[in-house]
Amino acid sequence: MGIHPHFAAAATESDWGRLAILANEPGAVAIGEIGLDYFRNLSPPDVQREAFARQLDLAAAAHKPVLVHDRDAHTEITSKLLGWSGPGRGVRGVLHCFSGDAPMALQLAAAGYYVSFALPVTFRKASGPRAAAVALPSGSILVETDAPWLAPGAGRRNEPTTALRVAAELARLRGETPMSVTGQIRTAYERLLAP
Repeated sequence: MGIHPHFAAAATESDWGRLAILANEPGAVAIGEIGLDYFRNLSPPDVQREAFARQLDLAAAAHKPVLVHDRDAHTEITSKLLGWSGPGRGVRGVLHCFSGDAPMALQLAAAGYYVSFALPVTFRKASGPRAAAVALPSGSILVETDAPWLAPGAGRRNEPTTALRVAAELARLRGETPMSVTGQIRTAYERLLAP
């Protein structure tokens, strides 16, 4: 659970109090989707930054990893995450629907973050994420659909099978078998959710 950057300006103190309670519930596994979105700017950037910092503090206090939204804010996200004192068990969070480049991915993976890829990694024009997919070490990759967004074409539904398409492309890019890549993804996912 978390307050998405699009809704940061609408969050009330009551919302923040409820989020703090939910963060400590036994079923809570992560704080997110949180972060910065300078593409749409549906909340002012300064409000997004404040909400992001507040939720990083909440995640640290609750010993939870974070699920991070980053749209056109790569430098600021990287700096903030590298400076964050997250959970101490080696997994600090996930870069959701990664759109950065290989140096960003490598830096954050070395700091304990997983890099999650969605359908855009299958597009040739997505040079940054594609280079990151090749460069990342084994065990630092996750896949997602980001449903209902990022459907495989106008008017088409984003189905769970989209994750298989993403995994197949990651295997092709990395020169590995799909079974090898999906095994690495499963291990990373289990490690992320381990108590």
